[in-house]
Amino acid sequence: MKDNFSSYAASYAQYRPVYPAALYNFLLSYVPERRVAWDCGCGNGQVAAVLAAYFDRVEASDISQTQLQNAVQKPNIRYQLAPAEKTDIPSHSVNLITVAQAIHWFDFEAFYREVYRVSAKQAILAVWCYNLLEITPAISTIIRNFYTHILGSYWDSERHYIDEHYQTIPFPFKEIPAPKFNIKASWTFEHFLGYLNTWSAVHHYIQKNGTNPLDMILPDLKHAWRNHHFLPVKFPLYLRMARVQS
Repeated sequence: MKDNFSSYAASYAQYRPVYPAALYNFLLSYVPERRVAWDCGCGNGQVAAVLAAYFDRVEASDISQTQLQNAVQKPNIRYQLAPAEKTDIPSHSVNLITVAQAIHWFDFEAFYREVYRVSAKQAILAVWCYNLLEITPAISTIIRNFYTHILGSYWDSERHYIDEHYQTIPFPFKEIPAPKFNIKASWTFEHFLGYLNTWSAVHHYIQKNGTNPLDMILPDLKHAWRNHHFLPVKFPLYLRMARVQS
């Protein structure tokens, strides 16, 4: 698994969007027994912190020590520095496994072996992603051009799974149909720029060229944002979910 996010973990925790309550409510409706949840590729602990309110214990794992150091702390969350494919979570102990915006980095086959190993009877596996945000038509056009034409070659190859809304990831389980969800927020222009600066392709571009590619579109973005202090933003969210047959 690649570690693209350690170098800006604090910004990641500050600027990345928050998943909607409706998503968690849907997941939890399929998990009556709530002893242990595992949030894999937990990053800053956003999902783990929510699950901690519903489960006796939350296991949260990531390969980035810096991300874990910036993670939300709760008394019933145990963070561990570990790859998705090999943890020290006890076998057949987990009732819910979540992977938010991360499974495209995994070795699928090895990860799914770990899923089968740790899953308790009737455990649920839920993986999801989001792609480009929607604001106004003018801003969305600028961002699509930035994403595709300026940053296109700087995205990691695994990014195509997100572009394809996780429909092309290997998912060898009997799937549970999931509704559509959206992440909705109200952001200032500064928060919007902070979010764009967490894109891995932006950092790849800076490392190669020594300049921030956002500078190329900043005047257009400022003009499109105009005098608004806040603007509503929306991220379509794509969920795949299954019951793991241990």
